[in-house]
Amino acid sequence: MVIGFDYGTANCSVAIEREGQFQQLPIAGSDKLLPSMISAPIRSVVSEWLYRHHGVSYQTPEETALLQQALRTNRDEDLPVSAQSVQFGLSALSQYIADPQDVWFVKSPKSFLGAKGLKPQQIAFFDDVVCAMMLHIRQQAEQHTQTPIEQAVIGRPVNFQGTGGEEANQQAIGILRRAALRAGFRDVEFQFEPVAAGLEYESQLTCETRVLVVDIGGGTTDCSLLLMGPEWRDKAQRSESLLAHSGCRVGGNDLDIMLAYKQLMPLLGAGSPSRSGKALPLLPWWNAVAINDVMAQGDFYSPSSAQQLQQLVKEAQHPELVTRLLTLWREKQSYQIVRSAEQAKIDLSVQDETCCPLDYLENGLTHHLTATIFREAIESPLQKMLQQVVEVMQQATTAPQVIYLTGGSARSPLLRHALEQLLPNTPIIQGDDFGSVTLGLTRWANTLFR
Repeated sequence: MVIGFDYGTANCSVAIEREGQFQQLPIAGSDKLLPSMISAPIRSVVSEWLYRHHGVSYQTPEETALLQQALRTNRDEDLPVSAQSVQFGLSALSQYIADPQDVWFVKSPKSFLGAKGLKPQQIAFFDDVVCAMMLHIRQQAEQHTQTPIEQAVIGRPVNFQGTGGEEANQQAIGILRRAALRAGFRDVEFQFEPVAAGLEYESQLTCETRVLVVDIGGGTTDCSLLLMGPEWRDKAQRSESLLAHSGCRVGGNDLDIMLAYKQLMPLLGAGSPSRSGKALPLLPWWNAVAINDVMAQGDFYSPSSAQQLQQLVKEAQHPELVTRLLTLWREKQSYQIVRSAEQAKIDLSVQDETCCPLDYLENGLTHHLTATIFREAIESPLQKMLQQVVEVMQQATTAPQVIYLTGGSARSPLLRHALEQLLPNTPIIQGDDFGSVTLGLTRWANTLFR
C-alpha cells in the first residue's frame, strides 16, 4: 500500500487513497496527528529497542558502534528494555513531565537533522530516533489498513533547519531516507511540502490558476508559486508548473521560543542586573529555551553550566529570579517552559489575553500575556517568515491569483493580517492546517507509484 507521510516538526500524519477518497489515518489512538515527541529512560534505550523488539538492522560501522555502545550502557545502568520503553507523542510528553530529571525526551527531532557539525555517530543516532518514530507510525497505520505499507512519499521543506545550506539539506534527506528504509518502507520518494499542500488545493480547481502556497510549519516556512489546475493534475513531471519557491528555517517553534525568551525568561532573571549594576550575560537564558539547537541545549545542560548558574545567583541583584533558572536547569524543564509559551500562542490566536501558569518553577508563579505583547515578542521571526513571500515575488515574473495558507502555525490572525498587508488585493484561502500537506503527499504518491 502507498501512503503520503508528513514527518513534521510539530506533528506527524499519514494518509491513504481508498476508493478514490483521500483520508488521513488515526495514528495516535483515534487522533490523526501524532505530536513529534519521543521519550525513553535514557537515549541508548532507543537503539536497543529497535534492535531487540523490531529487528531493525545495524550494518554500517557507525550503526554497529552505536548499537554496541547502547547495549553496554543499558547493561551497565541495569536497564531492561521492554516493548514499552520508548514512548511517542503525548505519551512521551506525559512521561517527561512526570519525571523530567530521569527521562530522555526530544521534541521535534526533525529540527536537528540539518544541524551543522554532526559527527557520524551523532547522525547514526538521529537515524535511530527518526527510524523509531517512522516504524511506530507505520505500525499504527497498518493496524487500520490491515495491509502492509511499503511505499511512501515523504514531505520535505525547501530548506531544513540548519546553517549548512544545501549540504545540510542533503544530510537531513539522507537521515530521513535511511530511517524510512530501516523502518520497513521499500520505496521512498520526497516532495516539497508547499508543493504537496498545493496539490491538495489543486483538486478543487476547475481552471489553471497561479497559486501562492504559504506553508508555515513547526520548524520552517516555505512558499511556492505554482501553476495549478486540471491540465496539471496527475502529471508526474511538474517542473514547469513551479514558477518560484523560497524557504527559511523559521517556523512555529521559533515563535514559541521567542515568546518564551522575551516574556517568560525575564521572570527567571533574563535582562536583570548584577550587584555591580552591569547586565548579566544573556546567553544562558537563550540556551535554556533554544530547544531546536543541539549545541545550545548541550551547553546549557553541561556540568560547567551549573557552576555558571550558581555563580550568577551570587552575583545577581535579584537572586530569587536567577534561582528559578537554576531550578529549570536542575529539573530539565526547557521543553516545559517553551510548551507554556506555545499554549499561550495558541490561546492568543483566538483571544486577546491569556494567563501562563508556571507552577513547575515556583508555586503560584503565573504571567499575564496579551495579543499586543505576543506580536511585539515575535516580530523578528515573523518578518523572516514574510521575507519568504517577498523572495518568491522577486523571483516570479507574474503575481499570484490566490494565496493558499496552510500549516500548523497558519491559524494566527497576526500572520494572516501580515499577509493581507503584504499582498492586499490577493484573496487568501485557508487550507486544512494539519492535513493539506499529508493529503497532497498522498496524491503525489498515487501518481508516482500507480
